[in-house]
Amino acid sequence: MDTGIDKPRRRIPPYLALAPICVGVFIAADDQTVIVTVLPQIMLDLKVQITELSRASWTITGYLLGYVAAMPLIGRLSDVWGHRNIYIASMLLFMVGSALAALTTDLTALIAARVFQAVGAGALIPISIAMVGDLFPPGERGVPLGIMGASAEAGGVIGPLWGGLIIRYLDWPWVFWINIPLGAAVLLLMIPLVKSSPRFPAKVDYLGGGLLAVSLSTLTLGMARIDSFDLLMLAYFAASLATLGLFVVRVRKSDDPLLPPSMFRILAFSAANGVHLLIGGALIIGMVTVPLLANTVLGQTPLGGGLMLMRMTAAIPFGALLGGFACQRLDYRAPTVVGLALAALGFGLMSQWGLDIRDPSMTVHLAIVGFGFGLLIAPIALAATNSVEPGLRGAAAGLITASRVVGMTIGLAMLTAWGTGRFQDLVAGMALPFPLPGDTAEQSAQRLTDFETGLSDAGLSLFSDFFSIAMVVCIVAIGVAVFMVWKPGKSES
Repeated sequence: MDTGIDKPRRRIPPYLALAPICVGVFIAADDQTVIVTVLPQIMLDLKVQITELSRASWTITGYLLGYVAAMPLIGRLSDVWGHRNIYIASMLLFMVGSALAALTTDLTALIAARVFQAVGAGALIPISIAMVGDLFPPGERGVPLGIMGASAEAGGVIGPLWGGLIIRYLDWPWVFWINIPLGAAVLLLMIPLVKSSPRFPAKVDYLGGGLLAVSLSTLTLGMARIDSFDLLMLAYFAASLATLGLFVVRVRKSDDPLLPPSMFRILAFSAANGVHLLIGGALIIGMVTVPLLANTVLGQTPLGGGLMLMRMTAAIPFGALLGGFACQRLDYRAPTVVGLALAALGFGLMSQWGLDIRDPSMTVHLAIVGFGFGLLIAPIALAATNSVEPGLRGAAAGLITASRVVGMTIGLAMLTAWGTGRFQDLVAGMALPFPLPGDTAEQSAQRLTDFETGLSDAGLSLFSDFFSIAMVVCIVAIGVAVFMVWKPGKSES
């Protein structure tokens, strides 16, 4: 007989509850990079010509677009409706998007499905950060955030290898079909293991969320065209600035703004976002230039370039775990500054690479950079989420995650625009080695060799400049990180 008295619920160990959350984050991060290795097969099956590669690349850019645009709004929704509830809804959205992507027979439809899929996937990471705050007290959140960060980074590392394995034994749609049972397993484990999250009822500023989403989206679109420098690019930038201005006006006039101005008056929160923006710019330099350096100047295969990059990315999860342990015992600034210093050191060493760079030096330098970036994950997330009220934890997590993605977008655009002009300056005056009248075979061969050597030297100089810029960005970030002041007990909840 029901006595009307609820029986006490058996307490689930928080690390056990964290497990399905991390698996979901791993799956979402995996899908961000898995497309890289299956894209050639997709183009072949969908009859997309190699001349349409720029259009096909929108399967990657579109995912990034959906990923960043939805984060702030869905993060805020999770505060109002409960972090667990919105996590489940986001996973379902991701699964539906995956099914739509698997069923497509047209490139445009696939791109649209990828954007839809990314809205759900992009929400999982900030909501997971907020859920750590539901499961663990303030002084014990470092390690679980390190585990979660390691899960996300590991998903990104495994993605291309996972895609290659699937394409070897199955067709490319299985890259997306596999998300359905995996996502279902996450939900089946989460429902009994993760208790309902607290809700903080408030009006959700959907108009403000839409304005911010449009601003972030058009910024991404504009940055993607920065090497073209055409009217469309300028229109995207104008739209981004206009909608950002309208968003600021909306924030000031709304009774319940999407991102309350009080958040930005918290020094630790603003500094954490500034550091994350700079980290995104430095990180993308390493992610893009390392495989390019391997494939061009060093003459390695695409697989060799991917394996070379893995020497950096594989170290990130290990750094994330150690960073989580460190920030449970130290001021948030300590592991952040150490991580940035290590990343700067690694990039500085890489800027001195010559054509004769070999292991173990290559692996050590790349691992230093990756480990340094890993150390930053937990303290930055903590500085952002522990410094705001519990009812704004999801919004703070959404913004801090979006900051890194925006930094990556800006960094990639600047890399493209500046790199093109810099390379042209480096090769200016180099004459093509056409045969000249009276040249012997040996003279023609020597001029060709000299030309190829000049190109290699120019390319190496360009990549050295890229690594030096990344080093400087990390050093600048140290100056911002010193403001991530930790004041336990004052604002943590």
